[in-house]
Amino acid sequence: MVMLALVAGCSVALKITYNQGPTLLYWWMDGYVDFDDDQAPRVRQLIDQWFQWNRQDQLPDYAQLLQRAQTQVLDPVLTPQAMCGMAQEVKRRTMLAYDHAVPSLAEVALTLTPEQLKHLEKKFEKNNAKYRDEFMGPRREDRIKANVKKAVERFELVYGSVDDAQHQRIVQAVSASPYDPELWLAERRLVQQEVLQALRQLQAAKAARAEPAALLGQAQAALRQVAQHVEQSPREAYRPQQQRVWDYNCAFAAQVHNTMSPAQRQYAQRKLKRWEDDVRALNAAPR
Repeated sequence: MVMLALVAGCSVALKITYNQGPTLLYWWMDGYVDFDDDQAPRVRQLIDQWFQWNRQDQLPDYAQLLQRAQTQVLDPVLTPQAMCGMAQEVKRRTMLAYDHAVPSLAEVALTLTPEQLKHLEKKFEKNNAKYRDEFMGPRREDRIKANVKKAVERFELVYGSVDDAQHQRIVQAVSASPYDPELWLAERRLVQQEVLQALRQLQAAKAARAEPAALLGQAQAALRQVAQHVEQSPREAYRPQQQRVWDYNCAFAAQVHNTMSPAQRQYAQRKLKRWEDDVRALNAAPR
């Protein structure tokens, strides 16, 4: 539900965004590695193939998830466990979508040049600097304000406008969150370095004329390992923090949901219904 909501924002935008998805995804990827003229056609073809699979095989499942969410969102009391269950449903589908893309990503990874890896590293650094500027200012009040704004936008996307009491509850929850942006950014940088190291190892193996099938298998294994490490950090110092934030956010979402009025829950149900209808229409539309 949240994954679709954040991508779409509204009914019309969901259809437009999904139909333009191949082009938008290509631009996003190109911003990281700057594809050359030889790479671009194949990358576009692989993206088109992924979207064809997703449209045919996965959109019906997304629609069913949205249908179930319509019943849940009308419940006046949801537990943190229920919220975690919904989040796990989304995470499972995200991982499935990524896993289906791994063979294509591996193929592309094996074509990257040293200059493109330098471009990727600079893009990582730029994104990290942007995150620090937006969410890690020197004043704690400003950091809280930025995160409150983001949280309010996400709740209002589903439930409509929040009232003053609900807004204050969000402020209190964000202020008490165990989320530590310094720890998160440090972990993010370690993952980025893991990505760069894996890609450089692939380049070295390719230069040593490793067997193509072995190279492709090595690339796929590296990509899957990175995804696993994003989902659950291999670093013992960070893993408990990751779990604490996950558990806290489930409780936070449940607490805010439980303050919603019948009108707000009905608004959410109608919003989810529109998204379900749009997803089913996208699945039925010929491509």
